[in-house]
Amino acid sequence: MLPPSPTVPPPNPNSLSTALTRNIRALEERRRREAASASWEERVAQTITRFTGSMRFVYIHLALYGAWILVNVGLVPGIPKFDPSFVILAMEASVEAIFLSTFVLISQNRMAAAADKRADLDLQISILAEHELTKLSELVVTIAERMGIKANADPEIQEVQQDVAAEAVLDEIEAQQGRTQGN
Repeated sequence: MLPPSPTVPPPNPNSLSTALTRNIRALEERRRREAASASWEERVAQTITRFTGSMRFVYIHLALYGAWILVNVGLVPGIPKFDPSFVILAMEASVEAIFLSTFVLISQNRMAAAADKRADLDLQISILAEHELTKLSELVVTIAERMGIKANADPEIQEVQQDVAAEAVLDEIEAQQGRTQGN
């Protein structure tokens, strides 16, 4: 049985704002440029990581290791055992694990660097938005007071009008974490 349909239909992709559409295109273009600027070693590592993280890789290993085990326990007539103690299989699996984990780490390092860039961008945008909202609230209070509305008497409005220093916020977060870890 199908789930009930949403009460509001999803938005039409053509109805996205021009700024949002431009931002999406800019992000996609940035991703394409970053992918194109990757070294060949990074591209190889990414390709290997993508393949080893697939079900095709699991099926191939299931078939190869399964056949290896079946042959070496003597369940396949006509094919002699070539690794009855499974030492070669264990060594091969260990070497493969070393290389695969290295490829995964290379890919994760690249993804972490991209995530750091996005986090820096998010932080910069948040700081800018906070500053702009502070200025906007000052403007609204000024307009309200010219209209005879005492908006500035509200302590929360006064708080909103104070510009936030990112350094002070970071210092307070670190102090809180230090107090929490000290307990």
